[in-house]
Amino acid sequence: MSRHVMECLGKARVVVEDGKIIEIGEPQIEVCPLFGKHRGIEKLDKESIKENIQFRMDDFGLFTENRIVRMPDFLSFGISEILSTALKNGLIDAAVIVADGCGTAVVTDPEIVQGLCGRISAVIETSPIKTVMDAVGKDYVLNPETAEIDMLSGLGKAYSMGFRNVAVTVCDANDALSIRDVYGSTSVIMAVHTSGVSYKDAVTLFDTCDVITSCASATLRQEAKHRDVITAGNKVPVYGVSEKGKELVRARLEETGKKEWTGEPPEDPPKPLI
Repeated sequence: MSRHVMECLGKARVVVEDGKIIEIGEPQIEVCPLFGKHRGIEKLDKESIKENIQFRMDDFGLFTENRIVRMPDFLSFGISEILSTALKNGLIDAAVIVADGCGTAVVTDPEIVQGLCGRISAVIETSPIKTVMDAVGKDYVLNPETAEIDMLSGLGKAYSMGFRNVAVTVCDANDALSIRDVYGSTSVIMAVHTSGVSYKDAVTLFDTCDVITSCASATLRQEAKHRDVITAGNKVPVYGVSEKGKELVRARLEETGKKEWTGEPPEDPPKPLI
């Protein structure tokens, strides 16, 4: 049996088994401006979430063997777009990511980073998908038999393969701390899926990470006001925190022909912020 669990669309828990949606949780957020813009979803509820997940399964094969693994950019400023640009420009030589069908993997192809990560949210649990494994390469997957998710071990795998300038995504402040404790400043840490983080974790993320996406987090937006960051995007701001993080965000700004915000951006945020 294949099983995939993802938090998405207002941080609702979605479970798909053998290609069928079997569980849709209650969203914590009612309005996401990104889904309003790109999919016309005015309110997040169980019905609209189920429709969107089914659309993704039908459209690009999410959670299925029909998975399309290469895609062009989807957003102007998402973490996958920043990683893709960084790989193209040689600012990093590998990205440690999580995706359905492979779990934690080391990826060097910008189009595969975008294809696997550009239209998903936080994958909590996944099962191997041959289409994805073949595209990424089993030698680049942390555990091709189970598709396990472990970012610290994934980063270790990247270094063991000879990569030295590596970015890694995390959705937990403790994971970010563990990575810094083990690898120091050698890795680029990108915080994703941050809605609902506590103020303590928001501070930890700013103290630890290089790039942070704000998602629907009230605490990150609050803490960003007191930090020397550069900000890109206004619906879901992305913060370049460290010098390396600012370099990656500026590279994406240059590629898209946009400018960083000076002062607070005029926001069109998710509602409510949590």
